Amino acid sequence: MTNPAQGMKAAIVETNGGPFRLAEVARPAINAGEVLVRIHASGVNPLDAKIRAGTAAHTRHPLPAVLGLDLAGVVEAVAADVTAFRPGDEVYGMTGGVGGIQGTLAEYASVDASLLAIKPANLTMREAAALPLVTITAWEGLVDRAKVRSGQTLLVQGGAGGVGHVVVQIGLALGATVFATDRAAKADFIRSMGATPIDYTSESIDDYVGRHTGGAGFDLVYDTGGGAVLDASFQAVRRFGHVVSCLGWGTHALAPLSFKAGTYSGVFTLAPLLDGIGRAHHGEILKAAAALVEAGKLVPRLDPRVFSFDTVTEAHAAISDRTAAGKIVVSIA
Repeated sequence: MTNPAQGMKAAIVETNGGPFRLAEVARPAINAGEVLVRIHASGVNPLDAKIRAGTAAHTRHPLPAVLGLDLAGVVEAVAADVTAFRPGDEVYGMTGGVGGIQGTLAEYASVDASLLAIKPANLTMREAAALPLVTITAWEGLVDRAKVRSGQTLLVQGGAGGVGHVVVQIGLALGATVFATDRAAKADFIRSMGATPIDYTSESIDDYVGRHTGGAGFDLVYDTGGGAVLDASFQAVRRFGHVVSCLGWGTHALAPLSFKAGTYSGVFTLAPLLDGIGRAHHGEILKAAAALVEAGKLVPRLDPRVFSFDTVTEAHAAISDRTAAGKIVVSIA
């Protein structure tokens, strides 16, 4: 068992909007049910930037803190009661960075083993670290809530985004015919995944619903934008259809959905980390996703820039200034 008194390097944020400070801190001890992971890569999500800025109170992650939700790495040690993993296993997962749980911008993390899955064999650590949050969010909405099935039409709002490009690929893998809204500049990427692009800036909701569904609407709509995009989703879904949103936090008129006898589901991916309920399902989702990745049906899109401990601030800036061309990942090991 690794000595918890040993040190490790971590990037710490001490104040809202403040800089990252690299520090030597104690390596975490392993509690029952946990795995100590030597982190090789840490995924950066827009939520991480919001936590740092102090605009994500729902994450209950007080500063000073180590940020970072996603990781890929190698199991260093396991608690006596953990049988699913052993030292040397390459794993990935969404394991902390909220609820006061240490994040992944550190050399090590001791995490609930149920949150982890074996890393897809055909991905690098950087590629694997890009997947957990967005994949769990996509899967919970599309598979768990909407129960997508072969032959359905699926509209993904923001289909080239972090969550959106995973929703597109899971939908296609499960047999749906997929359409995706985004800006015209993202059309080629959307086509490359196998979906039909829709430029929401140049075509009205009625126009694209008419053109692609004969005016009937889409069987399923996955909203990744919230606000007016969720309102548009209620208009775009067919009668008896289903709308899912991972950002459905505002106040919305339900009449467009109600008049179609449609249904709605919200997705709050952080809940198992915050309350401890349902964590094993996150590991199950990542195991199923790994099978899709290894079959070539799910490919993460990474920003080509390589960030390190020394450039964590620049990694966060790429999120905040919207210059990221894919998922941002910080290399740790």
